[in-house]
Amino acid sequence: MGCVCGKEVVTISGKNYVIRDKIGEGGFSIVNLVEDTIYHKTYALKTLTCHSKADLKTALQEVAFHKQLHHPAILQCLGSEVTGEPDIAANVTCDVYILLPFLPGGTLHDDLSSRAAARRHLAEPEVLRMFAAVCEGVRSMHESQPPLAHRDLKTANVLLTADRQPVIMDLGMMDGKGQRSMAEARVEVETSAQARQLQDLCAERCSMPYRAPELFNVQAGDRIDERTDIWSLGCLLYALCFFKSPFDAAYERGDSVALAVLAGTVHVPEDSPYSQSLIDLIRHMLSVSAADRPFIGDVLQLTRAVASQHGDHAQLDSGRAVAT
Repeated sequence: MGCVCGKEVVTISGKNYVIRDKIGEGGFSIVNLVEDTIYHKTYALKTLTCHSKADLKTALQEVAFHKQLHHPAILQCLGSEVTGEPDIAANVTCDVYILLPFLPGGTLHDDLSSRAAARRHLAEPEVLRMFAAVCEGVRSMHESQPPLAHRDLKTANVLLTADRQPVIMDLGMMDGKGQRSMAEARVEVETSAQARQLQDLCAERCSMPYRAPELFNVQAGDRIDERTDIWSLGCLLYALCFFKSPFDAAYERGDSVALAVLAGTVHVPEDSPYSQSLIDLIRHMLSVSAADRPFIGDVLQLTRAVASQHGDHAQLDSGRAVAT
């Protein structure tokens, strides 16, 4: 890392980028707005600080996920770089840089929060268009070999492009133990120790109002699959309609989110402007039993069926934004 006129400079794949501003921060990562020194184009630079070889392995796996999943609805990795090697005994850290597109539209969470303040609902065709686009990105994860699950799908992890196309981000979510939320989707939980490890990981890395019921109480003998993401998508679809996850209210009141999720009660406002078909789709995805939930291909088929009732099937396939 160098400096230009007092600004820090990082080098990625032989190109220099000046750090302009910090635009995000997590427990083990920082996201900065950077500018390349030749064309002055802006990007987002995610920096993962690694304290151990396990951390480094996890950070590099996030890079690999980005490169493996080529889809317009998944944030693209434009380049990466590793500085040094961590040594936990010597208290030496290293950084992994991931260069990403900068999307100034902010997150879906930000957009829905501003809409909630004005009680300005998205029109149903726009809800379905945006949801279908997210689902297409998730389908590329679920249909990869082996199938992958994001396990932290939520409105705060969906960015919006200038023309309101949704883009899924955070394919790693590293914790302090060198673990991540995104992983192989299908898990055979064979022992109590493995069950505790998975439950603890999900408690750290999977946001409670979007977390599937089976991840709150993992038992030996359980079979976990990609339908954990279907539950999260059901919460996200509800949020597209009503601004928040159906379980955010319990979280905000300080009530047990786990009990609310396991009860599976989904409150639909009496003044809902949405069709019964759309509400039925949400409820289907929020089946407490994972075995009763659809897979992602079925979700997309059902979404198109709801859209076709409005004559919007072709528009869903085109992904074109609707003015609201």
